[in-house]
This record gives sequence, structure tokens and C-alpha cells, in this order.
Amino acid sequence: MNKLNRTQLLPDRPGIPPMAKLPDPEVIDPAALAEAYASGDIDLICVVGPTASGKTRYAVQLAKALGHAEILSADSRQVYTGMDIGTGKDLGEYGDVPYHLIDIVPAGTKFNIYQYQAAFAEAYADVRRRGAIPILCGGSGLYIESATRAYKFEKQNGLPDEVLPQKPYYIGTLVSREERVERIDRRLEERLKEGLVEEIRGLLQTVSAQDLMYYGLEYKFVTQYILGELSYDDMVISLGNAIHQFAKRQMTWFRGMERDGVKIHWTKP
Repeated sequence: MNKLNRTQLLPDRPGIPPMAKLPDPEVIDPAALAEAYASGDIDLICVVGPTASGKTRYAVQLAKALGHAEILSADSRQVYTGMDIGTGKDLGEYGDVPYHLIDIVPAGTKFNIYQYQAAFAEAYADVRRRGAIPILCGGSGLYIESATRAYKFEKQNGLPDEVLPQKPYYIGTLVSREERVERIDRRLEERLKEGLVEEIRGLLQTVSAQDLMYYGLEYKFVTQYILGELSYDDMVISLGNAIHQFAKRQMTWFRGMERDGVKIHWTKP
């Protein structure tokens, strides 16, 4: 595949203001976090950030630095089995760090926010029961808020507030727009070489095209390519554009959380 042309993916759009200035990065001290958790000042570490910002790698490094920590995923698509390359599970990155809320339901099913909230509460309680420090990591803002700011949601599954974190400590993985663009382009090339199209062809043997496209991004555009609705080049350009737009929406969500009073400690991963 030819290298992605960022001028195709991100053309100038008159009238759209430039991105807001990035916050100044902080230095996060794992020892101080461990002490704050032990004293009860915090009851969850939450690593957030847009796609391709290095969240998973940072969370794994932090877990290792803390010594006895486990990661809970806040990714709306990594819950599905068989959707590996397209969701960027990268399970090899975890090494010996335990992880939860990945591969918990079959591809083709619908998994809603309340089901995730209940699954998170169970996994969170289990991690704490075993004396480990829980690290929530992901870029799905709605999932993150359902776990850490449940008061914003109408209660439909009867979860009492006390089973969810009350004092989360948020860390944001900070990358410049230019670096994020480069990483997204490079990662898409890598995933296509790793067999993204073949993964989705395989899923289409048991999952309908409509259900697969419901998951969006890779699963939408590659399915359209397989069905003959898009050429390969058009698929790559459209998918790249959609991922860039998605990353921008993620940052907008997190900055919205900050405007809502949430303190996010942004750091360079």
C-alpha cells in the first residue's frame, strides 16, 4: 500500500479555527500515586486520551512501576471477541500485567453502556478485593464517565453509587496534533499489513455486514470495501479521515470533562 497522503486525509477547511493550545505536560510520580491510593485519597487511576496517543503502553508502564496493579479497559469495541486488529487490542503490550473487560462478549452482539458499567463494577471490586491498584485505561469517553461519573447517567440497572469509584485520579496522554496525525497514519498502514482486511473477511462469515458496520471506523469502511462499495484507495482515505475526526472528537470530549470540573493531569507518555 502506498504511504498515506496526509494532505488527502486532512485538507484545509476554511472557517474551522485551529486547535486549542495544548496544556502543559506534568510529570507523574508513581510512588506518590501509590501512596495516595494506600491512604484512600484516590480509589482509581484513570488513563485517558485520544486514539494513537500511547494510552495502553503508558498504563502498562505505570502498572509495572506501581508494582501491584491491574488494567481495566474502557474501550467500547475491545469488549468484542475476534475484533483484534481493528480495535488495536495489542495484547502483547500487557506482558504480565493482568487486564480486564477485553473479549467479554461475541462480535455481532450489542453491548450497551449499562452492561459495561455493571461489568466494570464487578471487575473493579475484584481487583480491589485482591489488593491490587485498579487502572482504568481507554479513549471511549462515555464508558469512562459511566465508570467514574455515574451520577450523570440515569440508573437503569440498580447499581449503588458505592460500588463505583468515588475519587478517581485522571491522567491524560498528551501528543501534539502533528504527532497524532503521523501516528494514526502509520498505525493504519501497519494494521492493513497485519491483516485487517482478512480479519474482517473472517468476521463476515458469522456476523452480518450490517452488524459489523455498526461498530464503525475500520469495521465500517473495510466492510464496504469487501462488499465492493468502495475501492481500496477510497477505503484507505475515507477510513484515515474518519479516524482523524474520531480522535478530534475524543479530545473534545475530554476537554469537555475538564470544563465540567474534572481535573486531568496531562503528561507526555
